Amino acid sequence: MKKSIYLDYAAATPMDPKVLAAMKPYFLERFYNPSATYLAARKVRADLEAARAKIAANLGAKPAEVIFTAGATEANNLAITGVMNKFMDSELLVSAIEHKSVIVPAASFKNHKIPVSNQGVIDLQALERLINEKTVLVSIMMVNNELGILQPLRRISLLIKKARANRIKTDNSLPIYLHTDAAQAGNFYNLKVSRLGIDLMSINGSKIYGPKQSGVLFVKAGISLAPLIVGGGQEFGLRSGTENVAGAIGLATAFDIAQTQHTQENKRLTKIRDTFANSLQKYLSTSVINHSLKYSAPHILNVRFPGQDNERLMMELDEAGVQVAVGSACSASSDEPSHVLSAIGLSQKEAKSSLRFSMGRSTRLVDINQIVKLLARLTKG
Repeated sequence: MKKSIYLDYAAATPMDPKVLAAMKPYFLERFYNPSATYLAARKVRADLEAARAKIAANLGAKPAEVIFTAGATEANNLAITGVMNKFMDSELLVSAIEHKSVIVPAASFKNHKIPVSNQGVIDLQALERLINEKTVLVSIMMVNNELGILQPLRRISLLIKKARANRIKTDNSLPIYLHTDAAQAGNFYNLKVSRLGIDLMSINGSKIYGPKQSGVLFVKAGISLAPLIVGGGQEFGLRSGTENVAGAIGLATAFDIAQTQHTQENKRLTKIRDTFANSLQKYLSTSVINHSLKYSAPHILNVRFPGQDNERLMMELDEAGVQVAVGSACSASSDEPSHVLSAIGLSQKEAKSSLRFSMGRSTRLVDINQIVKLLARLTKG
């Protein structure tokens, strides 16, 4: 390989130069604490609120519905724990293929897993059966981080709406909310919350060419959450601590860029992904794509190479200058097979022979051609 080719955009994206430029003043001359009362600090507060308003506009939300966090993991924890600690005798439903930052906090409460098809799509009939009189929260990620599966959130939201209507008829006053982890979706889809029917949404700056440790939880007006971090009362009492103004400015800039060009980037990467899939079928006929492209976001291909060890193949690709993943970066140190691949019916052996290729703004067709040739050589024999 003549150059390094990065295909792990689902784990982290490089910061957009426009984002870095927007953030830079807040490390230097605009360093003030936005809670201070003097003029320079009040100007920084105004900039922070402008960033909040920009994110809200892209979500079709009110600024007061945007809570800054240190990434989607914190946002997911705040959504799950924040709701459940308000309704201690209630239950929640999470999909079987959620990120661990949803599954782990959910385990602290009475929860049920929503099954998915062998393509990773939510079983809507199973979801409807699982909703009961004690269900207060349903958490289903918009785009899965390992398979790229796009879930039918609008249809799911209609099921939630139906459940609400049934509760009114039975005098059940318990609310029911729909949360989605949209960390992988912002670069490719419109995230207007009313269109999707969402009550809570998590966004991660590091997946949309923004700064790491930046994120947002959208909380629909009227929803009361118990905070995770208390002390100073910042972020409407939901996230105490001096605000990361530079991170908020960077996130707002990155999210604005991503939402402005999502249609164009979706179309461009769909073409590259389809070329990648077709080339694999042509030159590595034994390879198997672990999901249907029909239901997938354009940036992820999860591919099985029968007879291969995925960690060994990943290291050989790395030595040749190609960076890919065996699964979620957050679970990379675990010897356990992916719970996502297990949920769609793959055996441990099949999961251990699978790699995730995730593409981004710098990915080009010429890169794909080189990678397919390299894969054919490494898996030969």
